Amino acid sequence: QVLLAESGGGLVQAGGSLRLSCVVNGNIFSINAMAWFRQAPGKQRDLVASITTGGSTYYADSVKGRFTISRDNARYTVYLQTNSLKPEDTAVYYCNTDPSRGPKTSIPPWGQGTQVTVSS
Repeated sequence: QVLLAESGGGLVQAGGSLRLSCVVNGNIFSINAMAWFRQAPGKQRDLVASITTGGSTYYADSVKGRFTISRDNARYTVYLQTNSLKPEDTAVYYCNTDPSRGPKTSIPPWGQGTQVTVSS
């Protein structure tokens, strides 16, 4: 059973935009804060943005003002609108729960992620 399914990545020039989507198992989505993470080659996976069930958001400094996280409660989907992309945004992007901003539930297995590549 797939619990998290990311999509929407691609190759884009610097300054461009992409909208990432993550369809989440309903039982997981309904009670958890959800977040987007990213992992560049040879680096650790970092939190990019998070949104609580109530809609409160958090952004890493590196993406503040450029990325927007949102959630559609009817579709069990979390989105990441990425604007003004930079080459340093190149990474595999994953979604998952964010226990630091919601219930301390077990983190589901990671999905396959979606590759974002930004050319200069």
